[in-house]
Amino acid sequence: MPIPLNLSALILAAAFLLGGCASRGPVPTFYDFGPAAPLAAATAAPAVPVLVIADANGPSWLDSQRMYYRLLYADAQQSRPYAYNRWNTPPLQLLSQRLKTRVAQSGVKVLSTTDAAAGMPLLRIDVDDFSQNFDTQTQSSGHVSLRASLFRGHRLIDQKTFSRSGPAGSADAQGGAQALAAASDAIAADLLTWLGTLNITKE
Repeated sequence: MPIPLNLSALILAAAFLLGGCASRGPVPTFYDFGPAAPLAAATAAPAVPVLVIADANGPSWLDSQRMYYRLLYADAQQSRPYAYNRWNTPPLQLLSQRLKTRVAQSGVKVLSTTDAAAGMPLLRIDVDDFSQNFDTQTQSSGHVSLRASLFRGHRLIDQKTFSRSGPAGSADAQGGAQALAAASDAIAADLLTWLGTLNITKE
């Protein structure tokens, strides 16, 4: 018995819909640094009441939402993206916001470059690395490396490189995200300590 034309059309439409659903990959999972915990009570008093912090600069691959890792035991020169895991916001923005939050938590009034007045101290951040590194198939760590430069006007007050690594609790993107968040917080603490040693107000 032949199938009615309208029923045939419905069957074909359903087949296309099912085929489309079946061809889709897993839904991506998105990560960020999570909420910033309060600073330790022993945090030193801020060295300056107001600080301009420019958004971090870095390589173009850090200006996307893709999450990258390296297999140090296989090919340390190759940076590989996770297929179905993403950052909510590109790492350069995530790191910029976390550093601004930490500096503000220390008691400093943080301004952006668009709000800055002439003569205010300016902190520039250049990120060299931000990735999850696998030493073995089951052990990895989050590594963050950056260069901080403090200016007043066109004069460089000081510059320092910071590097931190933290073990990942699991050999996957979730573990990498947690490790990179911890490494970023550790660098923020180092940055605050460094700022506290500088005579920023001196002309």
